[in-house]
Amino acid sequence: MVVTFCGHSSFIKTPRLEEELLRLLEERVGEAPADFLLGGYGGFDAFAYQCCKQYQKEHSKTKLILVTPYMTESYQINRLSYEQGFYDGIVYPPIEDKPKRFAILYRNQWMVEAADLVIAYVQYSCGGAYQTYRYAQRKKRVLINLAELDSR
Repeated sequence: MVVTFCGHSSFIKTPRLEEELLRLLEERVGEAPADFLLGGYGGFDAFAYQCCKQYQKEHSKTKLILVTPYMTESYQINRLSYEQGFYDGIVYPPIEDKPKRFAILYRNQWMVEAADLVIAYVQYSCGGAYQTYRYAQRKKRVLINLAELDSR
């Protein structure tokens, strides 16, 4: 199973949302092997990473994979060399022919296409998280929006 995440960079975690995400992972992934595709930017990405890392402690068949939008030499030296210690792997999707200014958008689309499940936190109808969320809807991915919990 492949799980990916999308959410606002301004996201602020709460104990309730952490509990809910861990419950969802247990319910949807359980003991099955799983790759968690993570973006590594902003508040929701940090939250997803922390929850996946916690989940991995009791589920050894899971891998945390950073999906990087850039592969320039300076990016590898400045960012990826640091990130290596936190992830089980780093993947660069086949987006080298895309304009660099749209790299994150194309990386996010690749993550959605690779995923069996997309877990989101999208409250606003603007920005990259929203675009990724809408893309996941159009691709008919199994999609769970944790922001709906905050509206209850």
